[in-house]
Amino acid sequence: MRRNRSRRHRISTSDVEIDRAIQRAKGLHANSPHAVSARYDRASGKVVIELSSKLTLSFSPHDAQGLENATPARLEEIELSPSGFGVHFPKIDADLYIPGLLEGLMGSKNWMAARLGQAGGQSRSRAKKAPSRANGLKGGRPRRGEVAEGD
Repeated sequence: MRRNRSRRHRISTSDVEIDRAIQRAKGLHANSPHAVSARYDRASGKVVIELSSKLTLSFSPHDAQGLENATPARLEEIELSPSGFGVHFPKIDADLYIPGLLEGLMGSKNWMAARLGQAGGQSRSRAKKAPSRANGLKGGRPRRGEVAEGD
């Protein structure tokens, strides 16, 4: 339903649309796992989330965007969203989305790509060690701004 107010156009939501959205949310809530409790376990150093499906998610805060640098004291207070699809850490103002966690997404695409790139750069494979040793025998990687001989 559209109403014209002065020169601005405002879009209002009808009661029927609101009722439909509420019904969709109830259906999603009834048919999808959602958090029923969450806590930080100091003994294991993990965030533990109990789901309505009886599944328990447990992960290191260092592996989740927004939690990676948090101290245990800042992780102890956890709030669940009313729908149970979100977990909020008020002391660090960080949020996690339960459906994303179930898909293995511990952060945004950019954050996860950076983490994967960092892990790849720390690889210690044979194929990586041999050229690294050879480069080390030559004095290592040139510093920025240095010009290699013969250039």
